[in-house]
Amino acid sequence: SAPAARPRPAAAQSRSSSSSGPSDAGDRGIIVASRHADEETEDGRIRNREASTKIRDAWIYRQIRSRRDEFTQYKQGRVFVGTWNVNAKGKDENLSSWLCADWHEHGPPDVVVVGLQEMVDLNAMNVAVEGKSQSRSAFWVERVRSTLNSRQNTLGDPMRTYAELSVKYLVGLLVCVFVKAPHRPRVKYVHADSVGVGVMGVMGNKGGVSVRLQFYDSTLCFVCTHLAAHRENVIGRNNDFANIFQKTSFEIGKEAVEEVIRLGAMSQWSMGSGSVGLSDHDLVFWFGDLNYRVDETIPTERVLELSKKNQLEELIEHDQLNIERANGRVFAGFDEGPLTFIPTYKYQPGTDLYEERPDKKLRAPAWCDRILWLAQEPGHVAQLNYTRSELNVSDHKPVMSTFLVTIKDVILERREGVFREVMKMLDTYENNSLPMVSLDRIALDFGEVRYDQRVTLPIVITNTGQVVAQFRLVPKLDEVELCKPWLTVSPTYGMLIPGERTEIELTIAIDNATAHRLNCSREVLEDILILRLENGRDYYISVSGRYARSCFGMSVDELVLYTDPIREVPLDPILRAEKYDINAKAATCVPKELWRIIDAIYERGLDERDLFAAAGDSDEVYRIRECLDTGAAFEDYSVHSMTEVLTSFLSNLSSPIVPASILPSMDIDAQNIQMFTRKFLEDMLPVPYNVFIYIISFFREVLLHKQRNRLSPAKVAR
Repeated sequence: SAPAARPRPAAAQSRSSSSSGPSDAGDRGIIVASRHADEETEDGRIRNREASTKIRDAWIYRQIRSRRDEFTQYKQGRVFVGTWNVNAKGKDENLSSWLCADWHEHGPPDVVVVGLQEMVDLNAMNVAVEGKSQSRSAFWVERVRSTLNSRQNTLGDPMRTYAELSVKYLVGLLVCVFVKAPHRPRVKYVHADSVGVGVMGVMGNKGGVSVRLQFYDSTLCFVCTHLAAHRENVIGRNNDFANIFQKTSFEIGKEAVEEVIRLGAMSQWSMGSGSVGLSDHDLVFWFGDLNYRVDETIPTERVLELSKKNQLEELIEHDQLNIERANGRVFAGFDEGPLTFIPTYKYQPGTDLYEERPDKKLRAPAWCDRILWLAQEPGHVAQLNYTRSELNVSDHKPVMSTFLVTIKDVILERREGVFREVMKMLDTYENNSLPMVSLDRIALDFGEVRYDQRVTLPIVITNTGQVVAQFRLVPKLDEVELCKPWLTVSPTYGMLIPGERTEIELTIAIDNATAHRLNCSREVLEDILILRLENGRDYYISVSGRYARSCFGMSVDELVLYTDPIREVPLDPILRAEKYDINAKAATCVPKELWRIIDAIYERGLDERDLFAAAGDSDEVYRIRECLDTGAAFEDYSVHSMTEVLTSFLSNLSSPIVPASILPSMDIDAQNIQMFTRKFLEDMLPVPYNVFIYIISFFREVLLHKQRNRLSPAKVAR
């Protein structure tokens, strides 16, 4: 069967559904059409022709896709993906052992994709300006082309040659895509994008370059990336992946999007957008120097020993990428073949020896260089091999993989026949009278909702009439959004034939901004949604919930007022005034919640290795927050979970401990540091001053244990 829709990976979901993501209209649902296009008839009915047309078209294509096997034939093709961190080296070495190694076994591939990292030195000059990137890009593309199209490979036959489709580079990153000559007429909508995630989160010393295309009637996307370095920086690599996944977008035009819709991306139709993201493709190949290492629990010397002996089982078990994927923190939905080759980094350039020279820093070998894939239909991809080349000019070895992929080829005459049948069925229903639907409930009470928690409730809509019913959510009068920022709705529109039913899911998520507004009594968990039936009536859906108050998202000045657990402090200012003296002075010097978590860390493990670097357990983090909010005693929680909660507490305060107004406005050096420090402390208000001194004192104590917890002032500052 042809590829079917598949849940978007977690990294992509954060773009539209994360409670901690940016609040915008896309987060709260799609507005199908503006209310300005509404038309009211004499009998009071409202119709929006723009919305009606979009919803109708989306439903038609959904019906056609459900019958796609009737008009689609499938072809087998081979895709080669190669990746290599060239360490700014490379002259005239033969690339055939990398790019053409398996041609004798599987035959020449139909599509060849090559990704490079560090094709130039990642120095400040090359990162800040284009530098040598353009010339080195042209150099490497020509080397790939000449290798693929060598006399040895083509035998002088033009149909065995490869045509360049696209090249994209970003500082040291390069991706180039070639297709076999006979397939070139069946390739279209080729577009490229780049995303920098390096210095300041935007520079190109780290990032991704991507190319997407339509190959016959399947959409393919190739992403070459270079993620954050250093063995301990797993979270940085995970964040780089998420940023690249979210930010990569291709402006392919509405005509191309309409074709993509027929192949599985219905949401694009109703938005009227001409762009697609990574997860809107049938197949995504992600490759490059991902920089994931072998976990630090295995000493460097042990990693070297096992790598040289080709004893991989223990190393694979402790591979950071495998660990992070297994825990759902990165590359959700992606697949990777088994690692059957020894680690590809770090080598002495020009040799096949791992770097162990006494004048060089000793690094643990690692599988930095990886190839993964994401398929809407997993059965449409089979990995034929996954191995490495022994080219030795760099400190990395090249990695390559060949895939057998199933490609869709639509027979247009058959598709038009299906289209006519669907339209005939639709016309039968549309020629009758007015639509009618029933909702299983029009009031949703979400009960108690906690900070950083998502709660979802459904509403079932049933077409109880004799005609097609089109529905959509519309903004309230004089408003532009469908609902309040803490509420998301999916789907926001639909179409039902008589007797058909569907669910609308409503989700409340309390992020930091919402928590702050709730704590300040500037927001309540109450909203009204308007469900409009095209050519019919409006339905009003009430939504309500109760916020379980949390210390997260509050200010330290308010937290020190209460000795009671914050969950017991009323949100309502009138009730709060009845229970507490609003003119009372601070009950504590620093928030009790801050004292409890720091005291727990102090008691449980200042000597813990990788303190403040390793991630905590998400379930424990939730329970620790509950203990802080309710006053319950801590259980035997991991110190890493404790440090994650401390970091989250401080970063989610409604106002910073150190306001921007007292930050230095001049360069600080040895001559003025004392004067600045005294002025800095004098300008701080009492409670932030207490908290600042308390935190600094705590971290000074933490650093006394740096020989065991491996922290440094620089790491603490990060």
